[in-house]
Amino acid sequence: MAKTLDFYAVLWYDFPMENKKNTATNNPEIVTLSRAEYESQQAQLTELKLQNQWLLEQLGLAKKRQFGKSSERLQEGLMDQLSLMANEAEAYAYGTKNATEEQVKVKAHARKRQSGNVLDIVPEGTPTEVVEHRLSEEERICDTCGSVMEEIGKEVRRSLKMEPARFWIQEDVYYTYACKQCESETGEGNLRKTPKKPTFCPGSFASPEAVAHIMTQKFVMYSPLYRLEQEFQRQGLKLSRQTMANWILQASDTWLRPVYDALHRKLCQESVLHGDETTLQVLKEPGRTSTSKSYMWLYRTSGCAKQPIVLYEYQPSRKAEHAQAFLKDFSGWLHADGYQGYHKLPEKIRVVGCWAHVRRKFDEALQTLPKEKQQGSLAAVGECYCTKLFQLEETLSELTAEERYTKRLELEKPVLDALLAWAEDASVKTAPKSALGKALHYLREQWPYLVRYLEDGRLELSNNRAERSIKPFVMGRKNWLFSNTPAGAQSSAVIYSLIETAKENDLDPYRYLVWLLHNAPEQSQKDEDWPEFFLPVNAPKECRS
Repeated sequence: MAKTLDFYAVLWYDFPMENKKNTATNNPEIVTLSRAEYESQQAQLTELKLQNQWLLEQLGLAKKRQFGKSSERLQEGLMDQLSLMANEAEAYAYGTKNATEEQVKVKAHARKRQSGNVLDIVPEGTPTEVVEHRLSEEERICDTCGSVMEEIGKEVRRSLKMEPARFWIQEDVYYTYACKQCESETGEGNLRKTPKKPTFCPGSFASPEAVAHIMTQKFVMYSPLYRLEQEFQRQGLKLSRQTMANWILQASDTWLRPVYDALHRKLCQESVLHGDETTLQVLKEPGRTSTSKSYMWLYRTSGCAKQPIVLYEYQPSRKAEHAQAFLKDFSGWLHADGYQGYHKLPEKIRVVGCWAHVRRKFDEALQTLPKEKQQGSLAAVGECYCTKLFQLEETLSELTAEERYTKRLELEKPVLDALLAWAEDASVKTAPKSALGKALHYLREQWPYLVRYLEDGRLELSNNRAERSIKPFVMGRKNWLFSNTPAGAQSSAVIYSLIETAKENDLDPYRYLVWLLHNAPEQSQKDEDWPEFFLPVNAPKECRS
């Protein structure tokens, strides 16, 4: 019986000769390895190559985030070069009918030329101060004949004048009246006092205008309180940041929070919402260190809502239970990213995935490749598919929800089918830990949520609406960095909610806050449902932008 021979690999190692006279020659040493040892070393080598590739990808992504452009769109001309490849994949999946579709043309736009006329940039009704410059009678004497020159024309030069914000003290004087006739007859006079209008901040010298200005500067213009304090001091006003913080907290807790709760009830009555979250640092949170991660959650209405609502909520963690508690009265569709916490929500809330996140991951995979290898790569094809979906969606923006539902099934579903077939094939050829492998894994894992937008024409292709709404908070966080206490964080959430909801309803945040703080104390004494009266949708015309 023939004996089975073991496999051996032969490795050659070159060592220099010890003989100094023959330093130019090498003495090869033969080393034999068993098949198991050889395969083990090859596996280790493969793993090291993958790790090296992953590290290079991370380095490339880090450089892109720091120095590169943030746009996720394909490079100019790349879409055209990849269109044939994408069409071939689509033809394989659903025939050649849609493979020859005309490319979607995006409307070109020209940047509006800024006018040089001051009247074109100021609002209508801006007061005009006229300053006339005339020659004196002596200066108008003619050098030739000595007579006085007459005015025959004029030249007008307009300039925009500004001055720093001014401040003043308002004294409200309430008089008391007595009936002297009754006093003379009976010895007791009837008294009558001028009724006092209730104030939003009893015992304080704060005014609605002052508090609204501070809120607008911090939460709209992203100016921290210490900068406001410095600016006020330069103007001679010694208003401390602690005083301003106390005003904000008191106004928020007493008058803005009830309106926030009314908006929350309105929000949960909608059938389509968007959700997102971002980190926040709170310094003095009981039981936690100052460096612990807290979160600001965002919930907002979709584009189909008649009344836009944007609400923030502070929570110390990212647990799904927070979203579940906030949305306990909500039933419908929720646009979100791939965070698993949203998928733990009750069945009455159906999560819709975000295609912008898919495209972003393919774009990151594309950026890890050298420029000469990007065109025609698998990452480019994946991004091409996503871009085509967005292009098709743009052509349906003016349709009704019912029409959009029908057109999506006709135009976009074949593209989705082709994309899934391509992704299944590409996953076999791609290392799982690579940037492309992660993009493909995300696509396949999130697929049930990503295709849900096909079920209702009111749904959107991405969750960009929520990301745009949470951006003001992110911009503010870059300036004021953290919240001191949980109460301050929740107060910020309330103020951001009313300001961003006001902006969504085309209101001027400052005017809206002044109107609310001026009238809410008096209205609260007349009507138990007073917060409903101050919803942004009910704001008067003078609050409009």
